[in-house]
Amino acid sequence: MFPTYDVIVVGAGHAGCEAAIAAANLGAKVLLATMNLQTIAQMSCNPAMGGVGKGQIVREIDALGGYSGIITDETMVQFRLLNKSKGPAMWSPRAQSDRMAFALNWRERLEAHPNVDFWQEMVTGVVIKDGRACGVHTSLGLEIPAHSVVLTNGTFLNGTIHIGEKQFGGGRAGERAATGLTAQLQGLGFESGRMKTGTPARLDGRTLDWSKMTEQPGDENPGRFSYTDTPPLVNQMPCHITYTSKEVHETLREGFDRSPMFNGRIRGLGPRYCPSIEDKIDRFAGRDAHQLFVEPEGRNTCEIYVNGFSSSLPEDVQYKALRKIVGFENAKMFRPGYAIEYDFFPPTQLQATLETRLVPRLFFAGQINGTTGYEEAGCQGLMAGMNAALAVQERDPLVLKRSEAYIGVLIDDLINKGTDEPYRMFTSRAEYRILLRQDDADLRLSPIAAALGVRNMDGRMDRVNEKREAVAAIQRELGNISVTPDQLNGFLEAKGDTPLKQGVKLLTILSRPGISLPELATTVPALNDFLTPYDDEIINLAEVTMKYEGYIERERAAVEKTSRLEGIKLHADFDYNQLKSLSMEARQKLSELQPRTIGQASRISGVSPADVSVLLVHLGR
Repeated sequence: MFPTYDVIVVGAGHAGCEAAIAAANLGAKVLLATMNLQTIAQMSCNPAMGGVGKGQIVREIDALGGYSGIITDETMVQFRLLNKSKGPAMWSPRAQSDRMAFALNWRERLEAHPNVDFWQEMVTGVVIKDGRACGVHTSLGLEIPAHSVVLTNGTFLNGTIHIGEKQFGGGRAGERAATGLTAQLQGLGFESGRMKTGTPARLDGRTLDWSKMTEQPGDENPGRFSYTDTPPLVNQMPCHITYTSKEVHETLREGFDRSPMFNGRIRGLGPRYCPSIEDKIDRFAGRDAHQLFVEPEGRNTCEIYVNGFSSSLPEDVQYKALRKIVGFENAKMFRPGYAIEYDFFPPTQLQATLETRLVPRLFFAGQINGTTGYEEAGCQGLMAGMNAALAVQERDPLVLKRSEAYIGVLIDDLINKGTDEPYRMFTSRAEYRILLRQDDADLRLSPIAAALGVRNMDGRMDRVNEKREAVAAIQRELGNISVTPDQLNGFLEAKGDTPLKQGVKLLTILSRPGISLPELATTVPALNDFLTPYDDEIINLAEVTMKYEGYIERERAAVEKTSRLEGIKLHADFDYNQLKSLSMEARQKLSELQPRTIGQASRISGVSPADVSVLLVHLGR
């Protein structure tokens, strides 16, 4: 009934979709197995992509040939570039998406790919033969053969939904939980745990008083995520801002004795950086109000997402409290918020390829690894799908370094440090932030994807090369154009900047804080004429490259210094217990994780610089 697939992907959320398309774009024959074909690429929580640290990941996915950026551009209703008042390392794109259009677009793209097949059924186990994964078992008793398997089960593994004192099995509202896999994996020796996440109530936008809220528009000149020619965003939809109050908090507290968070029914750890409203009220008892973002679910629906009001309190308490929020006085609820507990597998059980250490050809991606967020899931799916295909083709795997991509930071953090709470990406997690900006992900990563043979990268590489040449040309031009005090002092004095005493090159002026390339172009006609053929993306990248050249070179030097440790190999079967100079914790962690290099060992939680020195001495370094 089934051929032997190169890759079977289990689960069709954000990780599963990217895994399937990534493997297929490397020439693998893929089966995407999901319990419900109608919910492919569902945005289970917030209908948005990107944000601080997350927007950089979406651009990296796009640069590697993934589809999240393209689909976001084609279905977004609002775009904002966050942190614009800070340095370029912090600039983070974010888009409000049309939930239904996003999911439909993903399904259409998957169905259009000749290498992707589909099967709707629960996967209950992985077929293991000769110690490696070679297919899946289904609830109908079928065995589907494959050369590799990628598990992207999201919140469905033994999922339990909590609303007040009610609890029932489910992986998402209206969908059943997945069973069988956890027990099998535990039997194979995998360690598992429980995590918790949640979602807010959905409201009827026709019943809200928008005049009482603060409108939050998108950027005047909206950007995009993809480096391809995706359509420009027109007719942006606004979001709105309102606030909770003391009265709202008191109403919510009335239900705390019925809350599964406070009566012990929920034991899984929730996301620290996206707490429920009851958790915020409890933890920040001194605050009288919390900000709420009121976000549209799409262009053709009145359904509204209340960002910041995630809750598992009883539905009557949620409803009563919501109606005391400014603008929500007559609100009608489509469905209450809820919490969900689910199984995950600590990611220290994975290699850097996202292949499991215990079972070759078995890969994990997404929330099964203890992460949270569409973007974090999508990039793991991309990497797991590519590496599953590469493994079947007996080619070298793709492992991104921390200095190459936020994706590399995320995976390195997971496999070396693990996580005891849902892991979320922030710019602060990357030590080389100026090298990992959102504006140059294509320059960093598209050559890697092209070298691997990812489908349809030829046109992208032409654009990358043109972009690189354009930036170099602009830099040369600013080094060639000289300006006199008469030409520029009026502009500089208007900016409150120090006037010139003699002629200088424009490159020197651009290095001053608060001076932008477009501003200089309005003052220097020769520069304006030169920049006319270039679009804003090229001009912005050129400005950042020139303005922050010193910082960029400093980080590159730090990367070079650190990379020396990555070149010092460690044997997989090394007995760390023989090195008594190592701390006890280091011996335990190193024995458990078996790092492949000194650099990887240095990033393991519990391994100190002194322990690294002991290893270097032992290796004669």
